[in-house]
Amino acid sequence: MERPIQEGPLKGIRILDLSRLLPGPLATQMLADMGAEVIKVEDPKAPDYARYMAPHYHGQGISYLALNRSKQSLAIDLGNDSGKQIFWNLLKTADIVIDSFRPGVLNKLGIDYQTAIQYKEDIIYVSVTGYGHGNLMASKAGHDINYLGHAGVLATNGTADKILQPGVQISDIAGGSYPTVMACLAALLSRNSTGKGQFVDVAMVDCSLPLMSFYMAETLNTNKSYQRQEHALAGSLPNYNIYQCKDRKWMALGSLEPKFWAGFCMLINKPEWANRIFDTNIHSELEALFLTKDRDEWAILGASMDICLTPILEMDELEKDNYLQERGMFVEHEHAIYGQLKGINQPIKFYGTPSSKGWAPPLMGEDNENILQNLGYSEHEILELKNKGVIIRQEK
Repeated sequence: MERPIQEGPLKGIRILDLSRLLPGPLATQMLADMGAEVIKVEDPKAPDYARYMAPHYHGQGISYLALNRSKQSLAIDLGNDSGKQIFWNLLKTADIVIDSFRPGVLNKLGIDYQTAIQYKEDIIYVSVTGYGHGNLMASKAGHDINYLGHAGVLATNGTADKILQPGVQISDIAGGSYPTVMACLAALLSRNSTGKGQFVDVAMVDCSLPLMSFYMAETLNTNKSYQRQEHALAGSLPNYNIYQCKDRKWMALGSLEPKFWAGFCMLINKPEWANRIFDTNIHSELEALFLTKDRDEWAILGASMDICLTPILEMDELEKDNYLQERGMFVEHEHAIYGQLKGINQPIKFYGTPSSKGWAPPLMGEDNENILQNLGYSEHEILELKNKGVIIRQEK
């Protein structure tokens, strides 16, 4: 099946995606949404675990479906010489290779950067790992919770007595996916000016550390060390906090600047509080006040004024939200095997080079024949590779 050419600012860039699970696949999906041609390369003996992880949607792992739209899928046995040759033939046509294996895995497979530059001198390799390359921690296993802990982010989350686990994978995405996209774009810009590719090391612990910039500014320079909720933006201020409402739903109050706080005080008929912006003694009074109305009542009341008062939406409310609908933040695709699928759309709007809608996440090996034909393989050669198990296609 011939895929349509993706439109967008990265049209014409080909990326080989060797990554699995969350950080790498989300990054490559964003790059595909921006117009890059992304080919997901998997060894059928050890494919992306997300394909099979529960929960499932029509037989497919729903986390895989959430992170792999608008990609082509090539399933080749990289341990076979013919399979490895397919990879090298494909690499000669590519701009970037992205992987999320621990350091040393690509060396064992024989498709590492130093070997790759013998086939394509200006290739860019982007490696997204927990602890990076060339250090004592490089080979350590880890997940989002470990990286957040090492970067100090978890220590800021919770109450004075207890650290709370975030409900989303902050390090995987803010420390993995987004930096990987930035790394690809920066390396492409560098190659455009120098003509040279490079190896780029994205370590999720390192890339999570900038989340601590506000905290660490004082710690690094004045030895001030904050405890949980002690920092101004972490729960210590009454005017920058979260409040439960009468219906047990929640509101976010972000009236940090005096003008917003003064407006909020007018809204609640407490103009005398305007000078008590940093007075922690009124926190309990605000808690009691918010409990007098339902969340949506507060939202309607606050919408009339510019005071940074926002309802906290639950997950089942997001798709119906007027703002998110207007911004086109949800997308829907149809797949011949597993049917209709909804997902979160590309968040960045390019008005000069708008992106294509793309297509549903592919079955493993769904694009084998098309990719190989475009590389110059004959029908007979493709059939022989199938019969030998070098290429495999998931049927359903």
